[in-house]
Formats: sequence, structure tokens, C-alpha cells
Amino acid sequence: MTKKQKLTPVEWEIMETIWKLGGSPSVREVLENRYSDGKKAYTTVQTIMNYLYKKGMLTRKMIGLVNFYTPAIQRHSMVKSEVKTMVSRIFNGSVPALTNYLIDTEKLSVEEIDEIKILLDKKEKKLLGENND
Repeated sequence: MTKKQKLTPVEWEIMETIWKLGGSPSVREVLENRYSDGKKAYTTVQTIMNYLYKKGMLTRKMIGLVNFYTPAIQRHSMVKSEVKTMVSRIFNGSVPALTNYLIDTEKLSVEEIDEIKILLDKKEKKLLGENND
């Protein structure tokens, strides 16, 4: 990914399906796994996948008459980029501001709060160089 690429909601749907399927799925495999309800036509999915190929998000290999697509970027990298952009744009780069917003606006259970505390404790131990088994 040479420049920061953004994904539209429908591109995210397609990429999520490809990441989930693994390997190099065809348009038909993506269509059947993501839109088995018929909400998207084969040609629509094909057009989106070809656009993702042109954006450098997918590689493409033709075997016979069928194109097979492979992610050119890992899901983790794309999520990291998207979240970093959102935090920068909406929260002026402040992760604590994002965290505060989520804590204040979400209805968290005691269990979820405990889970967040455990995650923060593990992160703190890691930063301090302690063993975080």
C-alpha cells in the first residue's frame, strides 16, 4: 500500500469476506459467502473486486477463465490505518479522548469494565518490561 487507501463500506464487506475465506477466492465464492441473500449481483461484486485490485488492495490471478483474488494487505494493517486516521481526525490524535468517548457513550457491563482493566494492566506491564503472561 503505497499511499493511504480508504475503503468504502461495501469495499469493507468484500475485503472482510476475502480475509475470512482465506486463500484466493473467486468472485463467485465471495458472492455466495457474503451475498447469498441476493442483495448484490455477480457483476456488482466483480466490479468492486476489480476496483480493489486497481487500488492495490487485491492481487489477481487468472486460471482458465476465472480470476482469483488475494488480499495485498492484511486486515490488521488496514484496521490500524483506519483507526489511526479516525483518531487523528476526530480526536486530534488523542487515544485517551477516544477511550473516554467510548466509555462515556457505551453501556458497559461490569464484566466489560473488568476486561478493559485487564487489557490496560497487560499493556502497562508490557510497556514496563515485565512478563505479561
